[in-house]
Amino acid sequence: MKKIEVFKQGIFEELPLQLGVFPFGIIYGIMAIESGLTPMQAFLMSSIIFGGASQVAFVQLISSNTPFGVIVTTVGAINSRHFLYSISMMEYLKSLSLKWRIVLAYLLTDEAYAISIRKFINEPNISFLHFHLLGTGMTLFLSWQTSTLMGVFLGGDLPQFLDLQFIIPLTFIAIIVPMIKSVSTFLVVIASAFSGLILKSLDINFWIIISGIIGVVIGLASSRLDK
Repeated sequence: MKKIEVFKQGIFEELPLQLGVFPFGIIYGIMAIESGLTPMQAFLMSSIIFGGASQVAFVQLISSNTPFGVIVTTVGAINSRHFLYSISMMEYLKSLSLKWRIVLAYLLTDEAYAISIRKFINEPNISFLHFHLLGTGMTLFLSWQTSTLMGVFLGGDLPQFLDLQFIIPLTFIAIIVPMIKSVSTFLVVIASAFSGLILKSLDINFWIIISGIIGVVIGLASSRLDK
């Protein structure tokens, strides 16, 4: 399989998820302007932080005059889940040059990871596999920047009854459910989901990373059930 074919595959497999990403980007753009950020600041944040949940948290905290140290800690805690993504991707990308790994690390976001890791696991012997992640990552990047701009220009003109945030979890459910093919995987999903709900309700900043670790532990403990 050629590089361009793997790259295109990443793009086309990532496109359906933009039905959830695009509304989320618009919501962020609107919230950023309402929090007092300039249009340029709101847009550049989508390029620098490039993480929807952490960007929303940032604008919410800055609008309430939260101390800078608390903002940095909170955003860092939310984005800490990317450590888990990078660890699981490491075995597939470790042979690449440093330049490639830097580019792919920047593009390694939730939705890009969800699509590409499935490809990496199911077809690990395909040549130029990293071009798949390049395709998913660039698709998401362009979609996020575009939707942010739309939100910035819309300002507060979006009707209040359009609560678009529910689309995000729906897209992840659509990705995860087909991947549940064993008892251990099912237990991992259940354990991670419930621990995430409980920890988030307790306002623990590292709830995502902790629930992920709980899922890993459950997966290791239950792996014998698949034999």
